[in-house]
Amino acid sequence: MTGRTHDLAAFTALSYILATQLIQPISLGTAIVALSANLVGGLTPDIDQPTADLWRRLPAGSIFGKLLAPMLGGHRFLSHSILGIVIFGWGFSFLLKLASHTLVVDQQIVWNAFMIGYISHLIMDTFTREGVPWLFPIPFHFGIPPLKFLRIKTGGLIEKAIIFPALLLVNVYLYYIHHHTILLFLKHLI
Repeated sequence: MTGRTHDLAAFTALSYILATQLIQPISLGTAIVALSANLVGGLTPDIDQPTADLWRRLPAGSIFGKLLAPMLGGHRFLSHSILGIVIFGWGFSFLLKLASHTLVVDQQIVWNAFMIGYISHLIMDTFTREGVPWLFPIPFHFGIPPLKFLRIKTGGLIEKAIIFPALLLVNVYLYYIHHHTILLFLKHLI
């Protein structure tokens, strides 16, 4: 999937949680940092690719991407697995702890938002032709549907004309159906 589809999928997953779960009131700062962490989490699995959207959005990101990609074994290896979820989840938790003196937010909410984005990325990539090596280091890529030729081509017509608009519609539907919950949540932020 492309970066914009991963961004929207991460946002959709976070919206679903917000709309369907009982969320405690949080500060505006926590909400903004959590949303940002969610979008970063949605792009993080692709840091193993020097041309990834996350690297393009950072100053000198392409340089870091070229240095880091070989250490992660190439695209869709460690960062696209259950082991990658654990490692990157721990790493993000470590970064939050380092920033705890300057970043005054609910770190658990921010970490949860990051992980929702991260996992949404892997789920979306499971539907692509390349699949995802969920059980890395076992070198088998899982995909849905099991027949590779029936899966979505990254950046292809199906992704652009069906998947992306469908995610937009899911967001509209979620916000329409659960507008009371979301308005209540937003009321506590303002």
